[in-house]
Amino acid sequence: MARIRVVTDSACDLSAELAAERGVTIVPLFIRFGEEEFVDGSALSTDDFWARCAASPALPETAAPSPGAFQLAFEAAADDGYDGVLCLSLSAGVSATYQAAVTAAKAVADRIPVRAVDSRSMTMGLGLMALDVAELAAGGATLDELAARAEVLIPRTAVFGAVNTLEHLEKGGRIGGARALLGSLLSIKPVVTLADGVVAEESKQRTRSRSLRYLADKVRDSPPLSRLAVCNGAATDIDQFLQMLEGVDTVHPLVLTDLGPVVGTHTGPGTIGVCMVTVA
Repeated sequence: MARIRVVTDSACDLSAELAAERGVTIVPLFIRFGEEEFVDGSALSTDDFWARCAASPALPETAAPSPGAFQLAFEAAADDGYDGVLCLSLSAGVSATYQAAVTAAKAVADRIPVRAVDSRSMTMGLGLMALDVAELAAGGATLDELAARAEVLIPRTAVFGAVNTLEHLEKGGRIGGARALLGSLLSIKPVVTLADGVVAEESKQRTRSRSLRYLADKVRDSPPLSRLAVCNGAATDIDQFLQMLEGVDTVHPLVLTDLGPVVGTHTGPGTIGVCMVTVA
């Protein structure tokens, strides 16, 4: 039976407890507030991040892990006797994280085979994919089988978010196809999505309640769901949104998680995201 370790990065928004339970290794990105730099998840918790966002006059920034950080994770798998590593990364369309993983994979090729896969996703879109392949890995799937499964999951994974403002996306350079929304920032509560791995406009809604209802309807109108996650970016109306999803059927239980600093940096406080994987 193959022993394959699953590695991802902190843009996945998996809790440390859930990642440890499923045997997923998380390589952290970095968050900067002015001249201060923090390691996501260790030097900066999600609660600390949102508190700093509220107090800081400057918007935070993110930085990808170095190839060396991924190399350490891959070498640790080799040291632990694993036969290979499946590394799922934050979308290459918004970050250099995937390229860092590819570089690290080449550096350890003589010690352990590593398959780096660009998830073309983020937050719990990436997280749900990692959970899926980790379950297969726990069952003894080979590296080729896990890589093939990841490729199947990519087009079946969707991410949507109701954001209070596009200011964070614009200043962070991650606005992508949602740029057309900028002209009416003051009069809308936009819903954004990922299209081909970059942020794109999904819908223009006039009120917050309509944007959340639109988000809930996207879930209810989707094909049968294998996995569903809701990401809470310090939103005061998260309980109301969860009520909108009552009765939605999924193969696996809904995962509620905090929207972490990596994605939260670019979407801002008050964001509510839904991440879905349809039945494959």
